Amino acid sequence: MYVCMCHAVTEDQVKRAIDAGANSPRQIAQGCRAGTDCGSCVRRIQALLGEHGGRPCPTARLAAKLGLADPEATAEQSRNAPEPPVRRVA
Repeated sequence: MYVCMCHAVTEDQVKRAIDAGANSPRQIAQGCRAGTDCGSCVRRIQALLGEHGGRPCPTARLAAKLGLADPEATAEQSRNAPEPPVRRVA
């Protein structure tokens, strides 16, 4: 199945990139350009990352922290993902 229609990137290509060490949508994009045009595939890429040991979608971690998501479904993802650094804008 295609994940990125703009660059004809399949789900298998994204999974291979994850297996090769990509752990964020940006790293996926560097390898196959998925997510660099219209951006409609980025959520699916984030979901694939979460399903295959990469960094899960930030909104899933936030939902788990707020108690809005199934804690068991997102607990494993949260344990495996490093917290992103906090950036302050002056």
